[in-house]
Amino acid sequence: MADRLVKFMSHVDMVTISCVDSTNLVEEARRIHRMNPTPTAALGRTLTMGAIMGAMLKGENEKVTIQILGDGPLGGIVVVANNKAEVKGYVSNSMAEADLLPNGKLNVGGIIGQGSLNVIKDIGLKDPYIGNVPLQTGEIAEDFAYYYAISEQVPSAVALGVLVNKDGTVKRAGGYIIQILPDTPGEIISLIENRLSNIKSITEMLEDGMSLEEIATYVSDDLNTRVVEEIEPTFKCDCSRERMEKALMTIGKADLEELQKDEKTELECHFCDKKYLFTSEDIKNILKEATGNE
Repeated sequence: MADRLVKFMSHVDMVTISCVDSTNLVEEARRIHRMNPTPTAALGRTLTMGAIMGAMLKGENEKVTIQILGDGPLGGIVVVANNKAEVKGYVSNSMAEADLLPNGKLNVGGIIGQGSLNVIKDIGLKDPYIGNVPLQTGEIAEDFAYYYAISEQVPSAVALGVLVNKDGTVKRAGGYIIQILPDTPGEIISLIENRLSNIKSITEMLEDGMSLEEIATYVSDDLNTRVVEEIEPTFKCDCSRERMEKALMTIGKADLEELQKDEKTELECHFCDKKYLFTSEDIKNILKEATGNE
């Protein structure tokens, strides 16, 4: 079954909800990067949030980049998404691990450590919007809720989850964000807060067979919750040989001359692990173009 991302409105359009089943795209990321379970959960949660944030963008060429930089063994996470909820991402150390939490769950905060969450939105303006907040727990969902409260001044509840099988594959992955629009009555806010105070995890609800529509209705505590838009989120990398050539052209004449001495140069995309091979002659031509045929 394909992944789904559905946007909803509830409580007479005073509350927005984006809810996503991202199981397939997170499993694709795990397969590509050959990650251990805890990095799978860390990247999976961030990819899921990336899909949600990407789907919030308006323009076709707009994109959002998420960077989570910590002092733990994971090193960091980078995720990029567009308005079609096409996401790509990687972690610095796919083999990082930490002891399980007391409740038996994967210790994502343990491998991320202390650090910062950076959000960069390229929406076609001269300069991108950049938001930066310190990590609160490293468990990612709480960190994004804090980011929205501080950087965008939007009260938000965020849930993200990745359930991993014993063989390391992804069993379930998903998430939701609930955002309160300005002038929402206090009783509606209290209603949602009370519901969220005692609720199953997103992966438990997906495992129980709840649809995204049922989950959105339940977490909002509003039977009149309605669908606004549906998107199929995917793990998709837009790397190409042409992009790699442009990247090589930026490294400088001296470095290109050094690469030209090698018979072959192999470059690998961080996001999808695809490899691109350049011969000495290829590097020579790139050098000529980069230096204007000096």
